Amino acid sequence: MAWTAAIPARVRNVVLGLSFLLGVAAAHAADDTAAYPQRPIHVIVPFAPGGASDFALRAIEPNLAKELGQPIVIDNRPGAAGNIAMELAARAAADGYNLFLGNVGTISINPRFYPELKVVPDRDFIPISVVAETPGILVASPKFPPNSLKEMIAYVKARPGKINYAAAGISTLNTLEMEQFGRTAGLQMTQVPYKGGAGPAIVDLIAGNVDVMFVTVSSAAQQVKAGQLKAFAVSTREPMPLLPNVPSILALGFPDSVSSSWQGLFAPAGTPQPIIAKLHQAVVKAMSDPKLQKLMEAAGMLPTASKSPDDFKAYLATESARWSRVVQENGHKAE
Repeated sequence: MAWTAAIPARVRNVVLGLSFLLGVAAAHAADDTAAYPQRPIHVIVPFAPGGASDFALRAIEPNLAKELGQPIVIDNRPGAAGNIAMELAARAAADGYNLFLGNVGTISINPRFYPELKVVPDRDFIPISVVAETPGILVASPKFPPNSLKEMIAYVKARPGKINYAAAGISTLNTLEMEQFGRTAGLQMTQVPYKGGAGPAIVDLIAGNVDVMFVTVSSAAQQVKAGQLKAFAVSTREPMPLLPNVPSILALGFPDSVSSSWQGLFAPAGTPQPIIAKLHQAVVKAMSDPKLQKLMEAAGMLPTASKSPDDFKAYLATESARWSRVVQENGHKAE
């Protein structure tokens, strides 16, 4: 006997009706995914306008909008080291119209600093692609006697604890970069904490009130070019076109200090994979524009794109493990 014969006709009709409606809904969802995007795409940026993340997205936005055929709406939500924006983005509808511009701080560092954080990045987001890398640069006050990384290491070792470094936020990548480098090079330095981003620290560095610091290339390149700061190394594998005379930290013998403050696009968990694939393809095409590449390089950024969302996911796992280790080694706690 067929299973339907054992079910009352009224119930059978309800079941069949529901099955029909679910089939229709699934068909509509498939059609919507295939036609994506059909309206503007909203991207939450966890920092204020004018910063590296904001600049990266605004530089990419015209090309990305062209590739997708829809406007990109940029929504800056600064505060709490990016955690407010990250939690907001994680709760957004997973329909491809809500994205998050994460970076090394929000995705790979904050979860290790803030145990109360409600977001677990590898659970709550789907990686799409890296869109930019903003390398660091080790700079010093013009009043600081050493003129090279080798001289700096020798100078600091001869004065343990007497040389200080500026830390623009204890949970920032640049502070962790300095701590990792100091540990690798066997240096004992005194941290001078700053609030309000790198700006106040750079002012004090130029004045000679602090000795050295790691900072993003985009924040210090003009001062280096003007001779207001000494530059010892960029945290890259190769010298940067913007500062071709500054050696890479890899070439100077510190492969573990190669790093960058990357920015990347994420979607809320549950976003359909065909939409993720479309977004990734759009990023790759947008980043291939030579004009965009020159614009970003002139600002101290390295334009890039992940080979695939899975490639980006693997990179994130490496980054999170790396900075988690540095946080633990230095016994950090939330600010």
